[in-house]
Amino acid sequence: MRAGPVRQRLLPLGIRGLRGRFILVFVLVAVLGASVAAWAGARQASGALTESSQQQHADALVAQVTAVAPTVEYPPSQDALDQLRAAVGTNSMARYQEVQSASGIFIADDGLLTSELRAAVGGDTAPGHTVTQRVMVADTPWLVIGAPVMITAPDGSRTPSGVEVYSAQDLSAVESDISALTRAAIGTSALVLPVAVLLALLASRTVLAPVRRLRTTARRLADGDLDARTQPRGVDELAQLTHTVNEMAESLQGSMVAMARMQEDAKRFAADVSHELRTPLSTLTAAVEILHDALKHQNAQSDDEAAAQESARMALIETRRLVHLVEDIMEIARFDAGTAPMRWESTDILTLTRDCVRARGWTQDVAIAAPDGADLVVQADRRRLDVVLANLVGNARSHGAPPVHITFAATTSGVRVTVTDSGPGIPEDVLPRIFTRFYKADAARTRSSGSGLGMAIAWENTRLHGGELTAANASGGGAQFTVWLPRAGGNQESEDR
Repeated sequence: MRAGPVRQRLLPLGIRGLRGRFILVFVLVAVLGASVAAWAGARQASGALTESSQQQHADALVAQVTAVAPTVEYPPSQDALDQLRAAVGTNSMARYQEVQSASGIFIADDGLLTSELRAAVGGDTAPGHTVTQRVMVADTPWLVIGAPVMITAPDGSRTPSGVEVYSAQDLSAVESDISALTRAAIGTSALVLPVAVLLALLASRTVLAPVRRLRTTARRLADGDLDARTQPRGVDELAQLTHTVNEMAESLQGSMVAMARMQEDAKRFAADVSHELRTPLSTLTAAVEILHDALKHQNAQSDDEAAAQESARMALIETRRLVHLVEDIMEIARFDAGTAPMRWESTDILTLTRDCVRARGWTQDVAIAAPDGADLVVQADRRRLDVVLANLVGNARSHGAPPVHITFAATTSGVRVTVTDSGPGIPEDVLPRIFTRFYKADAARTRSSGSGLGMAIAWENTRLHGGELTAANASGGGAQFTVWLPRAGGNQESEDR
């Protein structure tokens, strides 16, 4: 199973067409682009907001420590650490070795101050430098800022005092602002969707308009309107495609006109030749029959006389075959010219079938079965219907095998005649061409008595009656031809076939 048709079936019906896929892709690209832009903007704004908040708190801590550090004694006592911690504010801690002074969140959560943060602050000797760490306490984000206290010597040099000061800042407000930015970004992306759909619809009308015009042109060409063309607009790929389609249509039209002219010439030639041959063939047939009859009643006295009799017999057979072929070609010519005359009369198909079989001496090979009391009378041309039945039964005897079964079925609108032989049936590759003119399924019988026009003439005669002739293989074996004829004749259609 190919993947393409499977994917097509999995797609919703509305997006299987080119327009649906164009709109879908356009909307996806627009929404994806807007989402990425909004996400990048929100992420950048969130980072800037967080960085600004951290820097602001760190600067405040450094300023507070710088202001109070000169007043603190070293090494600091507990009171000095309390003083230093109080100067920083709530949620703060001052440590010196194992002595510390804490308030707020530092008392409530002993794990707030991590060993990594302490190591970073203790090892930081850069004046005015701070170390930050974000931690979560009871689902609340906190920013812990640590800074070492430096001692300034009389010569201006600064060394770590060993005192560390920490401050914790609640980042809930910052996180709230970031969440608001994220929601705004999502909302912006959502607002893009209807706008993108609207733009996609407008764009599809413009972009796909040439495609629709080409589709209309192709449909008209397929319906037989060979004058259909599309006026190219612009110089883009679709305009080039339009030029190509017009050139293809021009070429197709030229080929079709030439082919139609050749077919018409061929039909006219065949009809003219057949007409011109008819009279001399009639004379030739009469002469050959006389010659054959004359030689037939003579006793051959020598091999030459016997050969002359055989030659006369063969000449009579071939002449009659040639006459039959000419008559068939002239009949086909009348079909093509629409001049085949019809003589409508009320016809009992069962009686006509029996007469057809009896007149040709086929009664031993043909079994006729009709439902009791069935009305099998239709309006038909008896001569042409006799030709249809004779061709079907004769074909069944010659190329199938006897017995040939003919059955009937009647409806209120028509009669169906089915001819089934007892042969091997018709090969599947032959069925589509069984009614083609001059077609012979078996190449070995190209010299057989048939002209290859019998089935075509039967089909044309059925069509003149407004009926239908079909070929198939019977379920039990054998070829099966079915003729359906409307009761009123002509081209009257029926829903009860």
